[in-house]
Amino acid sequence: MNSSLMLRRFCCFNTSSSFNSSSKKKPLVFLGSPQVSTTVLDALFNASTAPDSLFQIAAIVTQPPSRRDRGKKVMPSPVAQYALDRGFSSDLIFTPEKAGEDMFLSNLKALQPELCITAAYGNILPRKFLNIPPLGTVNIHPSLLPLYRGAAPVQRALQDGVKETGVSLAFTVRALDAGPVIACERLEVDDQIKAPDLLEFLFSKGSVLLIRELPSILDGSAKVKAKPQDDSKATSAPKITPEECWLYFDKEALVLHNKGNEVDDVTFVKDALAFPCAGCTTLEVLEVQLPGKKVISAAAFWNGLRGQKVKKL
Repeated sequence: MNSSLMLRRFCCFNTSSSFNSSSKKKPLVFLGSPQVSTTVLDALFNASTAPDSLFQIAAIVTQPPSRRDRGKKVMPSPVAQYALDRGFSSDLIFTPEKAGEDMFLSNLKALQPELCITAAYGNILPRKFLNIPPLGTVNIHPSLLPLYRGAAPVQRALQDGVKETGVSLAFTVRALDAGPVIACERLEVDDQIKAPDLLEFLFSKGSVLLIRELPSILDGSAKVKAKPQDDSKATSAPKITPEECWLYFDKEALVLHNKGNEVDDVTFVKDALAFPCAGCTTLEVLEVQLPGKKVISAAAFWNGLRGQKVKKL
């Protein structure tokens, strides 16, 4: 299932029989890659099969197959695998290395998509791509734009200890996450929620928001009602770097709690690992995940030390 094979097979596919101008349903292209994107794709699949549906999924664009399971197997992205499991034609799953590749753009134009939808696709969309669908490209972004523009909005929001976040539906422009906002939904943040759970929840909410707003997007009225973002209020959410994954206990416990691994003088109290932090505060850790291992309880980790000491690096 490599990229070049998919593209060659698509070039031989006769699009005119499936997506011609006489069809009442407008062709839509979905772009997404990780597991959270499958929630949006599932909603689109289900909505497209409704008797009164205004659109059909003409193609899916996702990241190329990659090595998973500790590098042993080359596997399709979660979105590609999900689409195949739903019976979607492999000829209509594109996996370009970059969204600006000439062959890919040529194949996309051949489908004459009215609209493109992105949800955690993971590639920058060039102007040549954005000029193809006449109704534009709409993105589901897990933040209340213009807050947290960038690759890690959920992680950065939790790191900052925000009490409210949300999901936005916005038109895509060349500037990162800066397009007019069609709609958004707010959400209070639970102190105990983890980034993967919040991300999944926001994309679930985003898929509902998308289906609700699709009629206005498809009839063009969404472009009229969409509100420009206030760039003066924009904040950045760049990708998390490996260096940022370390916790330094010279900071207060709340800062480390929001950020989230280095330890010293750790004790075990009431099913939690207790780390002394700055300002006479203590961070209690309930679960631990060692590199390449599964998540285990703090108690199981403590028992597994068997007399060994946790050492500061």
